[in-house]
Amino acid sequence: MNDFQNMPALTKGETKNLLNICSEIIKVNLPAYTYHCQNHSSVNDIYPQCDNDQWTCGFWPGEIWLAYEHTGETVYREAADELVRSFYNRIVNKIEVDHHDMGLLYTPSCVAAYKLTGSERAKEAAVLAAKQLMSRFQERGAFIQAWGEMGKSKDYRFIIDGLLNLPLLYWASEVTDDPEFAATAKKHIQTCLRYSFRENGSTHHTFYMDVKTGKPVKGVTCQGYNDESGWARGQAWGICGIALSYRYTQSPEYKKTFYKALDYYLAALPKDMVPFWDMIFTDGDDEPRDSSSASIAVCGMLEMAKYVDRCEQKRLMTLAGQILKSLADRYAVKSGPQGVGLVRHGTYSKKSPYNTCTPEGVDECVSWGDYFYMEALTRYHRDWNPYW
Repeated sequence: MNDFQNMPALTKGETKNLLNICSEIIKVNLPAYTYHCQNHSSVNDIYPQCDNDQWTCGFWPGEIWLAYEHTGETVYREAADELVRSFYNRIVNKIEVDHHDMGLLYTPSCVAAYKLTGSERAKEAAVLAAKQLMSRFQERGAFIQAWGEMGKSKDYRFIIDGLLNLPLLYWASEVTDDPEFAATAKKHIQTCLRYSFRENGSTHHTFYMDVKTGKPVKGVTCQGYNDESGWARGQAWGICGIALSYRYTQSPEYKKTFYKALDYYLAALPKDMVPFWDMIFTDGDDEPRDSSSASIAVCGMLEMAKYVDRCEQKRLMTLAGQILKSLADRYAVKSGPQGVGLVRHGTYSKKSPYNTCTPEGVDECVSWGDYFYMEALTRYHRDWNPYW
């Protein structure tokens, strides 16, 4: 385990300046991605345009809302409102929504819009997305099926990423006064805590359940190096996702698992505190990083820092500031042409001899990495009311 005591942490002044830089890059990119969406990952650091049909399309409007909060400039709100119309159209017309990523799509785009502006269109779209997510709940096994045809054995599974979809259900319970949304979220996370987290705190990317009995079958990976390794982004999803659910439940079990997952993560980090794409790799390995994992994990640390004693809060804040300083100094984009992202050296999916993923977005900017980097800076800079 590396000793990070001598790593410098980001200062508040540096944080404000970095948020200014992010906001300016976003402003330059608005003409390209207001009437189009941003592809999941860049190609040579530039994001291609895409239709609003990917699971990642919600992160770009989330960045715009964060820039609007930081600057107060109406140019951001107008662009984000235009994207809300696109997301409303997507859920009403059921365009590529037969999967579990309704929270990742609709929380940073439409829940954010409703919280910041009171938009009824955004609220309606997000509630419809929550209902769509509920439709994927499987009673046998008590989980939300990630993707694929419902009830088919080859698709009867959930993934660690799904923890980030649960805040949409908690929010939907609050705005509709329907407790079933939150009850479903609690059922899913209990199943996830039971099976997705290994004894050493590392996580399975994917976990299969038996379609007839609902009993556990096996944990595997689609995107990690192999079935028993620690896929870096999945580990961060676990850290952040548990912290967000803890916000709504205050369950001691959640906090216990959070720390097991965080301890594993910190012990596996390389010297600069930004992981390789899988945590089986370390300093000296010739493998790409995944800067997005670091930003996601920081958001989880800063969320949990609200619910611990002062000494532990200081420790989590220091770790978060150190990771952010490393990201800002070594990975963040400071300027560039239209289409550039906020953070380089992310990894969407890296092929290995043992996984089944399609290799793409390797050592590039990735849309969720940009979003969570800016969210992490915002959380570190001030007391922020999360979209989640």
